[in-house]
Amino acid sequence: MGNKRTYTITQLNKIAQDIRQDIIRMLEHAGSGHSAGPLGMADVFTALYFDILNHDPKNPDWADRDIFLLSNGHIVPVLYATMAHAGYFNTKELMTLRQFGSRLQGHPERKLLPGLESTSGPLGSGLGQACGIGLAMHMDNVTHRWIYVATGDGELNEGSNWEAIMLAAKYKLSNIIAIVDRNYIQIDGGTEDVMPLEDLSSKWESFGWHVQEVDGNNIESVIDACSMARAITNQPSVIIAHTIPGKGVPFMEYDFRWHGIPPDKAQAKEALHDLRTLKGKIEGEHQ
Repeated sequence: MGNKRTYTITQLNKIAQDIRQDIIRMLEHAGSGHSAGPLGMADVFTALYFDILNHDPKNPDWADRDIFLLSNGHIVPVLYATMAHAGYFNTKELMTLRQFGSRLQGHPERKLLPGLESTSGPLGSGLGQACGIGLAMHMDNVTHRWIYVATGDGELNEGSNWEAIMLAAKYKLSNIIAIVDRNYIQIDGGTEDVMPLEDLSSKWESFGWHVQEVDGNNIESVIDACSMARAITNQPSVIIAHTIPGKGVPFMEYDFRWHGIPPDKAQAKEALHDLRTLKGKIEGEHQ
C-alpha cells in the first residue's frame, strides 16, 4: 500500500512552515547552500509528499510508487526536509546537510539515501530522465504510476530540456508531469535579464504539452493542478508554479542574491522569527 494520507489545507500549510524553518536551520548550520529556491518551493513539496504522490516512506522502493525527480538539485534542502517530515528518516539528520560522510549532500546522491530517485546537480537532466522512465512504463503498459519532475525556470536555459520536451510530446508520455519553479530569479539575476523565457506557457504549448499556470505558494492550487494533469491522457503535462523566492522571510523574498547563499547566525534568527510569527502576524512565537 502507498502512503496516501488526508490532511486539511490548514495542516498542510503548517507542515510547509515547519519545513521552511528546518531549511533555515540546515543552511545556517551547514554554512553553505541555497536559500531562495527551497523556501519558495516548500508549498509544492508539501503538496507532493503529503497529498499528491503515491509513496511509502517505510518502503521507498515499493514497486507501485510514483516517481519524483528533482532536476534542479541545488534546491535539495527542501526535498530533504520534506522527506524527513514525511517519515523517510529522522529530522535530526537534517543537521548533517553538506557534512563529510553525510547522506544529505549539497546535491542529491541517489545511492546514499533511500527515497531519492535520481542523482542531480548538472542542470537540464531531469526531464530526459523522466522520458526514459516514462517510455519504459509505456512499454510495460504501466498506467497507474506518474512521474513528477521539478525544474527551475533558469534551468530551462539548458537546451537538453527542450530535446526532452519534444520527445515526451512525440511519444505522448502522459505519465509525465513537470512542475516548473517560476520564481524569475537565477544565480546571476532575473531570468528575464539573463535569458528571457516568456511567453513560457506558449512555448510549452507549442511543443505539444498540456499547460497550467498556478500560484505555487497555494497548496490547494498545486494539488488541484496535479489532479487535472493526471486526467490528461494524450500528452505530457506541465504546471508552471509561480513562487516567491525566499518565501516567508521578508529580507530574502524576490532577492536573487539569496539564490545560492545561506543565512548567518543572526540572519537565521531573524528568518526563524519571521516564519514562526508569519511575518509578525502572530504575536507569540509558539504555534
